[in-house]
Amino acid sequence: MLSTPASVTPRPPPHIQERRRWLVWTLALLACVVLWDTAGQDMALAQLFGSSNGFPMREQWFFVQVLHEGARRLGWLLVLLLTLSVWWPRGVLRKLDTSERLQMAVSALVALAVVSVGKNLSATSCPWDITQFGGVARHVSHWALGVLDGGGGRCFPAGHASAGFAFLGGYFALRRQAPVAARWWLAGALLAGFILGGAQQVRGAHFMSHTLWTGWLCWTTGWLCHMAAQSLRPRFHGLENNGNPSGSTHA
Repeated sequence: MLSTPASVTPRPPPHIQERRRWLVWTLALLACVVLWDTAGQDMALAQLFGSSNGFPMREQWFFVQVLHEGARRLGWLLVLLLTLSVWWPRGVLRKLDTSERLQMAVSALVALAVVSVGKNLSATSCPWDITQFGGVARHVSHWALGVLDGGGGRCFPAGHASAGFAFLGGYFALRRQAPVAARWWLAGALLAGFILGGAQQVRGAHFMSHTLWTGWLCWTTGWLCHMAAQSLRPRFHGLENNGNPSGSTHA
């Protein structure tokens, strides 16, 4: 007699598998950031660059003019170029369709907005405002929501690091059509975010946790924008085809 084959659990669709995989990565990164917070190493790291007399590199020309002002302007220039590339793509962006180029621009803008809103609502002050470094504020964890530390606040998460991390969402938009470029884009955004965050750490503008949380927020925002784009893409292409009866598209 022929044996009845055992029932096989069907595998979930590829897009569901992908979402689960990115969820695991996102939660793993969150665990790393929380672990840093739990270890309480912010103050110890800040003390490598500052003392009761403040932070010697706070007004250093290269850190202020190049890694702060120059990088900030360069970040906004890249946002502008990404926005223009939705209609006039150049280089590797020609491989993407309009919705993917739009995803790159929107995810960067949303990430910048998320960090900016969080920063403006925060009661956490910067290291250079804390008494241990010559300021007037007391050191209060950013987990102590709404607790005033006596300083100016508005220092968490790290706004300047978002000039690099905000572009992490571009990785998700690139990976389907240009996987190699996607990996380079991811590495570049991470490197830029950590360099800018590190520069602000040396100047006393932020603790390391501020930078790490900015990186995680920008990554998560980019991933959520990617999921939203995946859901909306069929509708977007339908509108494009309705406006272009021949079905042809122009890069």
